[in-house]
Amino acid sequence: MIGLSHYLALGAVLFAISVFGIFLNRKNVIVLLMAIELMLLAVNINFVAFSHFLGDAAGQVFVFFILTVAAAESAIGLAILVALFRSMRTINVDDLDQLKG
Repeated sequence: MIGLSHYLALGAVLFAISVFGIFLNRKNVIVLLMAIELMLLAVNINFVAFSHFLGDAAGQVFVFFILTVAAAESAIGLAILVALFRSMRTINVDDLDQLKG
């Protein structure tokens, strides 16, 4: 039987991997976006787990809103990334500090 603690442990592991990915790789914007998405998915697992075990559908409804915001964030982030790559020919975060005005 899979209990609530198993889901919470999975969410914690995914969250830790995403935090580790953000701190380990600060040079590639694509990896940073993927780590942020993984962080949001880890939180969503916790929402769904608590919603299921408490018998309340509010957590599952809230997950739909988070997924909508995450999809919009990915689309806008990748569009900005494509625009930066076209103008600067790099996606390295260190090279993007030239944009400071």
